[in-house]
Amino acid sequence: MTLVASIHESHGATFETRGGVDVVSHYGRPERTHRAVRNGVGVIEHGYGVVVVEGEDRIEYVDNAVTNAVPTEDGEGAYALLLDPDGRIETDMYIYNAGERLLLFTPPDRAEPLVEEWRSKTFLQRVRIRDASDEFGIFGVHGAMATEKVASVLANAGAPEPELTFVRGSIGGELGVTVVAADNPTGEEGYSIICRAKDAEDVFEALLHYGNPAVPLGYQTWDTLTAEAGTPRFETELRGRVPNVVGVRNAIDFDKGCFVGQEVVSKVENRGRPSRRLVGFSADDLPESGAEVFAGDDSVGEVTRAVESPMREEPIGFALVEYDLDTDELAVEVDGERVAATRETLPFVEGGARSLRIPTYSE
Repeated sequence: MTLVASIHESHGATFETRGGVDVVSHYGRPERTHRAVRNGVGVIEHGYGVVVVEGEDRIEYVDNAVTNAVPTEDGEGAYALLLDPDGRIETDMYIYNAGERLLLFTPPDRAEPLVEEWRSKTFLQRVRIRDASDEFGIFGVHGAMATEKVASVLANAGAPEPELTFVRGSIGGELGVTVVAADNPTGEEGYSIICRAKDAEDVFEALLHYGNPAVPLGYQTWDTLTAEAGTPRFETELRGRVPNVVGVRNAIDFDKGCFVGQEVVSKVENRGRPSRRLVGFSADDLPESGAEVFAGDDSVGEVTRAVESPMREEPIGFALVEYDLDTDELAVEVDGERVAATRETLPFVEGGARSLRIPTYSE
């Protein structure tokens, strides 16, 4: 549930539910907001789930479960996946080392199941795991002027770098916040601002109005920004798929010890390539998720997500297609008809930063 509903409403917000959490869909004219973020800066309230892991064995416990190495130093973060035994993605997450505890940011509907599963497997290990989603407000600051925005409101610290590192500071000398350098999911500079839930309204107001001005943005604009940047999303591209197939190599440490699903990931890696891969495409009309993709008369895959791109002024999207597909001339099904489509190199739009989550493959 949003922590700042009254402020969203004052800006004309329309709400929707994602992952069981109410979030802002848009504030009216999401395409205009999209361009404002590309040229300036926008602020979004994120609907993350938050899992806290404490105790002497916290790093070892989480490291044995996830695909990437858990950071060992305070102020460091990592992007990782939790897989099932068949190597399919159960959730993605950001893991931050906050000294005496780890903070795991997950999709909103994955925090509670993760806590329940891990609590059942803590025998003889000194860890404490809890769902702390209600304890934090989390806001994203993204856009061409995001660094200037953060610098204009943050006291007692500078904007952190590189990606997925964080600093602690304050806004207005009173509101304690943690500022994380994002992994550029919009293709622009970006930061996550974390605060106590009780401070969320004051922090959101400050991010909008202190220092350099910012526009509020909702998830419709977030969808188009991340699509243009070539950033896969958990619900549409990652969930239930083998990570090699969707190209999230930045979430995997291939040299670390055992993790759940590693045998499958290693097997796919060792044979050189998966059977399918995630690619970008543009089309003459907007297909729905699940629409078939064709090369000539052959069905070669399906659409995972498609949006109307404000910057390209055409439909763009992601599709899972046969790995060895050797043509860029495609077609996608729209309302029972085939419309022309073209395979595109990611990102669709070159912004001020490159998303670290653009799909990559070992060739």
